[in-house]
Amino acid sequence: MKQWLLWLIVCVVFTPVAYAATGELDLTGSPVGIIALVLFALAYLLVMAEEKIHLRKSKPVLVAAGIIWALVAWRYMQDGITGVTADAFRHTLLEFAELMLFLLVAMTYINALEERRLFDSLRAWLIRKGFSYRSLFWISGVLAFVISSFANNMTTAMLMCAVVMKVAEGDKRFINLTCVNIVIAANAGGAFIPFGDITTLMVWQAGIITFNEFFTLFIPAVVNYLVPAIIMSFFVERRYPAALQEDVELKRGALRILTLFLATIALAVLYHSWLDLPPVLGMMTGLGLLQFFGYFLRKTLPGSLARKRAMAEREGDQERIRSLGQIVPFDVFSRIARAEWDTLLFFYGVVMCVGGLGYIGYLELLSNSLYANGNPTIANVVLGLMSSVIDNIPVMFAVLTMQPDMSHGQWLLITLTAGVGGSLLSIGSAAGVALMGQARGYYTFMGHLKWAPVILLGYFASVAMHLWLNAASFT
Repeated sequence: MKQWLLWLIVCVVFTPVAYAATGELDLTGSPVGIIALVLFALAYLLVMAEEKIHLRKSKPVLVAAGIIWALVAWRYMQDGITGVTADAFRHTLLEFAELMLFLLVAMTYINALEERRLFDSLRAWLIRKGFSYRSLFWISGVLAFVISSFANNMTTAMLMCAVVMKVAEGDKRFINLTCVNIVIAANAGGAFIPFGDITTLMVWQAGIITFNEFFTLFIPAVVNYLVPAIIMSFFVERRYPAALQEDVELKRGALRILTLFLATIALAVLYHSWLDLPPVLGMMTGLGLLQFFGYFLRKTLPGSLARKRAMAEREGDQERIRSLGQIVPFDVFSRIARAEWDTLLFFYGVVMCVGGLGYIGYLELLSNSLYANGNPTIANVVLGLMSSVIDNIPVMFAVLTMQPDMSHGQWLLITLTAGVGGSLLSIGSAAGVALMGQARGYYTFMGHLKWAPVILLGYFASVAMHLWLNAASFT
């Protein structure tokens, strides 16, 4: 990360022509721009050091975002320009609001499924089947790849992480390694479907690549996952999880909530694909459905308890009778309260910081500097690598705004690299950031970073596979 930030600063200082992205002023070479860049770098260094200094990752980026936008607004006021900075901030805030609400619904459903003991049941089933740690490593990875091709990669990663946390409870080494595998799989699985990732959606919406053309990235995406997964699998110990003695009984409504969750994901896809509406609208509609179902569970709880108690009394099962007396009604809002708010606030800080740097003009400066060399392949590969530090959404937005003269093969390449490049660092994708919050203390930045060389190998292997398989699209 330090090398990328240093390179960016060098570009600012020594590039004779600077470009402003959306602002009326060019601030890329100004003191305000330099200070903003340094603040962002310092904030990210603190995020990386979270495991050592025990400072929640949301705190530094929240402060940095506030200072960056304040500096930009102050600079504009010095030139008598008012209003435009506020409009730019509101635009960035709207982008975050859609992201936050989407994540909030996903987290609520996952918390609800956990409370209904679905993951406990799945853990018991996996252990009863006698799967080894290595088998669990591959099962979770393959499922993450498949599910993320039609569901959000962050949601998919959180689902599979919850299962792994239950199966290998307390095994820090295995959980970290498997979470790294899940993040790679989830990011790769969303790279060959238009609605598998936000960046693919952006390219699809722009009309640059048709729906069917995305599927040419399937094999490169598989290679991107398999290369690091095969190497990492040799480091999984040949042993089995501890035996599970308890019988896990699903709470009432667990499978119906799972069905509602899948229906909510489908709604998000359909709202966007068929009605051209933001996916968050489908997610919020699904949250409303969950609230209605929670109301149904509360209203029918007394009757359900009466029937179960009568059956337990006939069988003389005193333990069952006592457990029925401890059941509390399902509460949707308690599930919302248990969402990982540190992660959501971290997203706010990151989106606002990057939005501020983009308004200053750094993102367009960076994109122009890369494509100016006339070799779009190198530029697209480098931008993919940078998406592990700078969020891939503004990177892709900058490229789409510039509209560089590229072939279909190059547009497919930037779609692939921006989608999978975030796997290099735990903070490089929504899936990685979410798992840092969900598996706190088990899956960490440094725990992911030590596998970066094999992830990088998979990254370049997928690029080479695309250049070979789809060579005709580069002409």
